[in-house]
Amino acid sequence: MRSPRERYREQVRDEVKAHAWRQVATTGATALSLNAIAKQMGVSGPALYRYFASRDELITALILDAYRDLSTAGQAAAAAAKTPAAQLAAIALAIREWALAEPHRYLLIYGTPVPGYVAPTEATTLAASLMALLLDAFADIPSTPGSKSATALEKHLATHRDWAGNEHAGDSALHRALAFWTRVHGVLSLELAGHFVGMAFDPALLYAAEVDAAITENAEQGRGRPAPAR
Repeated sequence: MRSPRERYREQVRDEVKAHAWRQVATTGATALSLNAIAKQMGVSGPALYRYFASRDELITALILDAYRDLSTAGQAAAAAAKTPAAQLAAIALAIREWALAEPHRYLLIYGTPVPGYVAPTEATTLAASLMALLLDAFADIPSTPGSKSATALEKHLATHRDWAGNEHAGDSALHRALAFWTRVHGVLSLELAGHFVGMAFDPALLYAAEVDAAITENAEQGRGRPAPAR
C-alpha cells in the first residue's frame, strides 16, 4: 500500500501531466514549459521540479502514458477478434479511434519529433508491443514469394529487425507488418495533420479501404493468387 506522501506525489504528477497535455494540444510539445505549468498551478517553478526534474522527463512521462493507452486499446481489439485478418482490421480501427479521440497524444508519439529530445528505451519497448500484435497476425497469414524488391527488403530486414521486438517473426511477417503499419499511420497522420480538409471526401472511408486492401492483398498472396494491380 502506498503511503499518503506517495499518493500525494502521484496526484501532483497527474495534475502536472493534465496541464502538460493541454499545453501540447494548444501549442505543441516543443513549447512545453514547466514554469508555465507551475504558474497555472499556483506554485513556484523550483517546487514543480521536485516532481519532474526537467521538461524532457515530463515529455517522457507523457509519451509512455500515450503508448500504454494505445497499446492497451490495440491488445483489447486483437483479443476480441477471432481470425488474423479480423485482428488486423480491429487493431487498425482501434488505432484510428484512439487517435481521433486523442489527436495531440497521437501526434506526440507519431508526429514531428521534439527537437533535442531522445526517447527512453521503455518507449521503444511499448511501441514494439503494438507492432508485436501485427507480427502475430501476419505470422498466421501464409505468404508466397514477392517481387525482387520485396525479396531484397526481406533480406535486409533479416539483419535489421531490432525495431520489431520479436526474434521469432519470419522475414515475410516483418515485411508485411511493417508495410501495414506504414500504410495505416500514413493515412492517419495525413488526416490528423489536416491534409484532407477541403478535399470533400470522408477520410474514414479512405482509411477503411486502405486497411481492407492491405489485408486482402496478403490473404490473396497466401492463397497463391496474385494481388490486384495497384
